[in-house]
Amino acid sequence: MKKFIIKRILISIVILFCVTFIIYALMRCLPSSFVENRAMTLAQAPGAKPYEEWLEQLNASYGLDKGIIPGYLTWLVGAVQGDFGDSWEYTVPVLEKFGDVIGLSVVMGVISFILQLIIAIPLGIVAATKQYSKLDYGITAGALVGISLPTFFFATLLKLVFSVKLGWFDLYGLVGRNYAQLDSMGKFLDMAHHLVLPIATLVIVSVGSLMRYTRTNMLEVLNADYIRTARAKGLSEHVVIYRHAFRNTLIPLVTIIGGSLPGLLSGALITETLFSIPGIGYTSYTAMANGDIPFSMFYLTFIAILTLAGNLISDILYAVVDPRVRIA
Repeated sequence: MKKFIIKRILISIVILFCVTFIIYALMRCLPSSFVENRAMTLAQAPGAKPYEEWLEQLNASYGLDKGIIPGYLTWLVGAVQGDFGDSWEYTVPVLEKFGDVIGLSVVMGVISFILQLIIAIPLGIVAATKQYSKLDYGITAGALVGISLPTFFFATLLKLVFSVKLGWFDLYGLVGRNYAQLDSMGKFLDMAHHLVLPIATLVIVSVGSLMRYTRTNMLEVLNADYIRTARAKGLSEHVVIYRHAFRNTLIPLVTIIGGSLPGLLSGALITETLFSIPGIGYTSYTAMANGDIPFSMFYLTFIAILTLAGNLISDILYAVVDPRVRIA
């Protein structure tokens, strides 16, 4: 097990280097950069230097006068030392800005993930045990709708119904107009109220795939010989399903759950942007849209690390859940 973990970590480090280099190269090759836009703005001021002079000065100031490989190596040395530089868009250290916004996204991600498990797994079990029934068809159809339609569709639909038609929620933002006049509990409830629709959107777009996965694996297990044997022994259907069938369904589910780790944060990018929630997703989208290389590099590297860690955790948990698995 130790050799396996060490080997996977070393492979993950190599993959991380490759991923970060590709990301850096792509950011440098964007058709419109932060520096070009900044130089254009400064050159339009009365009596200002020409655009070309501003561009040369800003490229040197931001370290973009180097080639892609030297520039990446400079970034890599700083990143290894924990120095990701200052955000060009937000004019503060990258880690400071990240610390300011990550908490909100983690709260949204954890709540939506817990709700996803609470909703998807029971529905998957019900759909499998009631195969080809109207209930099964209804649950499956709902899951396919959630999988097929994009995030912005559900976000727009929820805002149209609950914000525009019913007026229960604000269209955008994290706090209401009277937030400053509220006490501590009032502020907490106001923020929680504004997070209802974003969290609902995250749950709707993610619950379908897990439900379908649970249903598929439950059907496979329910058709196994040992399930028929358990039923032949006179065990109750509840014991057969939850003590025997579902327990073995956990093995492949662990892989999905472990791989969902990066989705707790990366999945919020679109949702936070649509609802103007100032979390890591919205902040990163703004940074990438404006060519903020330091913050974009940190965010994408962070997501890559979460993805690699999630895959490693999945493999380890798979071995723990299934005693038949032996890692050489």
